[in-house]
Amino acid sequence: MAVSILGIRHHGPGSARNVKAFLESVKPDIVLVEGPPEADAMLQWVGHEGLKPPVALLCYQPDDPQHSVFYPFADFSPEWQATLYAKKKNIHVRFMDLPAGNQMLVEKEQRQHELDNQPENNHINQEAQLFEELQLNKNPVSYLSDAAGFADDEKWWEHTFEYRSNNDEVFDAVAEAMQALRESIPQRDKKLEDLREAHMRRTIRQAEKEMFHTIAVICGAWHVPALQNPSSQKEDNELLKGLPKVKTECTWIPWTFSRLSFYSGYGAGINSPGWYNHVWNHPNDDGTMWMATVAQLFRKQQMDTSVAHIIEAVRLAGSLASLRGLSKAGLEEFNEATLSVLCNGESILLKLVHDELIVGHQIGDVPIEIPKPPLQLDIEKIQKKLRLPATADFKDYTLDLRNDNDLERSVFLHRLTLLGINWGQQQYVSGKGTFKEQWRLQWDPGFAVEIIERGNLGNTVLEAAGNSVLGQAASATDLKVISGLLEKSIPAELPEAIQALIARLNNLAAASADVIELMEVVPGLITVARYGNVRKTDATVVLSIINSIITRICISLPNACVAIDEDASRRLLELFFKLSDGINLLQDSEIIAMWQQTLRVIAGNKNTSPVIGGYSTRLLNDGKLLAGDELMQYFGYAMSAATAPDIAAAWLEGFLKGSGTLLLLDQDLWQVINNWVSGLTDDIFMQVLPLLRRTFANFSAPERRKLGEKVKSGGATSHQFTTISTDFNAERAKQGIPVIMELLGLTINKIAADGD
Repeated sequence: MAVSILGIRHHGPGSARNVKAFLESVKPDIVLVEGPPEADAMLQWVGHEGLKPPVALLCYQPDDPQHSVFYPFADFSPEWQATLYAKKKNIHVRFMDLPAGNQMLVEKEQRQHELDNQPENNHINQEAQLFEELQLNKNPVSYLSDAAGFADDEKWWEHTFEYRSNNDEVFDAVAEAMQALRESIPQRDKKLEDLREAHMRRTIRQAEKEMFHTIAVICGAWHVPALQNPSSQKEDNELLKGLPKVKTECTWIPWTFSRLSFYSGYGAGINSPGWYNHVWNHPNDDGTMWMATVAQLFRKQQMDTSVAHIIEAVRLAGSLASLRGLSKAGLEEFNEATLSVLCNGESILLKLVHDELIVGHQIGDVPIEIPKPPLQLDIEKIQKKLRLPATADFKDYTLDLRNDNDLERSVFLHRLTLLGINWGQQQYVSGKGTFKEQWRLQWDPGFAVEIIERGNLGNTVLEAAGNSVLGQAASATDLKVISGLLEKSIPAELPEAIQALIARLNNLAAASADVIELMEVVPGLITVARYGNVRKTDATVVLSIINSIITRICISLPNACVAIDEDASRRLLELFFKLSDGINLLQDSEIIAMWQQTLRVIAGNKNTSPVIGGYSTRLLNDGKLLAGDELMQYFGYAMSAATAPDIAAAWLEGFLKGSGTLLLLDQDLWQVINNWVSGLTDDIFMQVLPLLRRTFANFSAPERRKLGEKVKSGGATSHQFTTISTDFNAERAKQGIPVIMELLGLTINKIAADGD
């Protein structure tokens, strides 16, 4: 009976190639792989044409999906190649690690233990603790790379194991190196590691009891000495006895190269999944194929890259490897050659190579037949129907809501957003109208956990999104929260949830006496009404609520503008601005009339906050309800000598909010303000100057320039006169009228002979 223990790196093309070659030469009758035993049933899918790496095993708690763990695999993962070999040869294959249900609880217990036993917070302890942490967290392989003269342990491992072509006794060398490291370097709390290794030894013994004669064990290199050294079965059983465990379920999910990298936070991650994939598929490439791929990428970016560039870069990488005493050029050498020859020293171009090729955007595939939660199946079904593939790289979509398919896409993405699955990020769309939406989609494998977690809300996206909204609405007591939910639910087309939100909104609005809260809600509701029209949704009920709320606002607002400080006035001013824009957008004559009447009351009240009074007057002027002499009366009172200068300045700030064009066009208004400023004494002028500066700073640069020119010219308005020639040919002018009318799209039945 022979047991071969192969120490590997979890994601390495050389390790995967060595494992494959070893298995083909030894021909074991069972393969044991480091992984969760709960997922043994999922190994039947390995080799299925629909399961294409990179993929991951997801083990999760059904009652708490956020407690989950991923086990990723790529084509160049040794565990994947070992499992694939076993399936092709129709021999037994099993996972042998400590069950995920045990590991989750042990890790939780260890984290709590570390929190409970943190040392006192002083500088001496902090420095000692930091040094100890650095020593314990240091990658053990880095000790070997330091001894070999490598500054980077990743580079040492690659050149020692992943790139080498002569692999005789490579696994013996790995075992010997790991044995020396485990005996020599300090280690942190080993409880979880000891439990895992005890379970691995138990699994090997079980295989021996079942009379398998040739056993191949595939595990991380660090564990090899612990599995080779003799250990008592009794000690292992005692160690594993009574371990707490939670129920887990497992499934396959697509994975991405970016999630295989260190940058994603993956503990066993690698720097360059895309590069490793190239090394796996082209082991004998001297760099020519890699540099050709880089050149192809640059050409897509409209960069001139010739064959001569490729040849020169390959030669330079080989020369760098020789100077450094390396048997073969690695990624570092190729990057330096790319930077020098193809990028002309511009490192920003190397960032493009890193993102697109060194890491890459590959995403795996999972057969639809694999057991999945109902919600996930519904999402995948809709994705396929709407032709919205899940991609590792981002993809932009511009949706025209007048198109049925795009409208369905929009509804689907809005429903996922309500579920907290942020696959799509909505972008700003320039131009008028609300019939377009811009979305940026990028799939993250971590969404699988969120989908499972939301599965308790419903088996379909429609059902789950509706229940999610209803659940949030049931616990919300804030009008703004309910309004926000309604605004998000309209584009998601959730009829039952919308009706419930409208009823709750109406009840809360009727009971609310806070005019500020009511004003905050209205702009969002007006947006809801607009969406209702664009999406062919009945917005009548929403409009009735808007009408009801605005009525309450108009009744309470005049009193709310009296006896308030400057901060409250400015907050109220912004709400005025948004509310007025929203009311104008609605184009409801009754609401507009009610609002204008309220503005008259506010503007005419001497006790109204000055900035609010000024802005109310401006709105009345914009609506052509105040003009000429009547407007001058309001101005005369606000800017009179009897009015305190700071109050007059605040009133003026409110009146001019948003635009100074009025001052350029209305000479009478200009004269009133000019006379007021001119009549201020020096000390009072210095007091109101900050207020005036704040007012004029909000104008656009051209407006400020024109106002300055007008002041410089003494306030005079320039007039241009056009000299009209008396030698006018009326008959000739008539001949152009039909052409002009046609350009304007108008029809004329007859043009009078006299030109009328």
